[in-house]
Amino acid sequence: MPPAVLIAALLSVVLFVQAFVRLRARRPDYAPWSRALLYGAGLALLVLPFVSPLDKAGDERLLSAHMLQHVLIGDAAVALLVLAVRGPLVFFLLPPTVLRPLAAFRPLRAFLSALLIPLVSLGLWALAMIAWHVPRIYDYAAAHPAVHDLQHLSFVAVGLLAWTQLIDPARHGRLRRPQRIFFALGMLAFAQPVVDLLLFSSTPRYGRYASPADPLFGISPLTDQRLAGVLMMTEQLLTLGICVALLLRPYLRERRTRAHPAYS
Repeated sequence: MPPAVLIAALLSVVLFVQAFVRLRARRPDYAPWSRALLYGAGLALLVLPFVSPLDKAGDERLLSAHMLQHVLIGDAAVALLVLAVRGPLVFFLLPPTVLRPLAAFRPLRAFLSALLIPLVSLGLWALAMIAWHVPRIYDYAAAHPAVHDLQHLSFVAVGLLAWTQLIDPARHGRLRRPQRIFFALGMLAFAQPVVDLLLFSSTPRYGRYASPADPLFGISPLTDQRLAGVLMMTEQLLTLGICVALLLRPYLRERRTRAHPAYS
């Protein structure tokens, strides 16, 4: 396991465990065991792509493996992590001795407030999604470990910003429910050019994967590229589609109640 991933994973576990224990001692109903399962699942999706054969396959053999790694760490994993800490639990993630000085540091508060402006969060997510998948930038990052690490870190960071807007774990109400639905649809729209590039290009666009010496599973570079597009599109339709469906549920329930008042 890369040292940075190990340290980040251990710190994440420590922060969640102390928050879970502290809140559960006060209000067990606000810290059910389902939250621990969600957090564990999210952390697994964040760590396993770096410590499994998927990492090596993505670095050296298959664009589709690399794309799977990216959508797992930047979308599915962070969605589960934010979902796990929603509500009062999010306020317990930092111990009081750490939270007080950070909360009193105005430049940090101003910076985080700016990042969490909905249009800023969406813009940063779109910028990272589009820019990192420009073929030349993508190939350069894959060939330079420091830039590659920055790429992965940025996917996680902008994913956290975007899913914080969609789930609103601290209930700040920056976006109302209809606006959160349009936010999710906006994410799908901004990702579509990347999906189109991967699916509809007639030649391999990423030089690092264009002529592998030993194609894994005999997959051709063009098929690999299209498979990467399918993976990206499918994962985002699943995560964002489920999110939109959950956000729409109260409206559908209200509509059914109005249509059948006798059964309400």
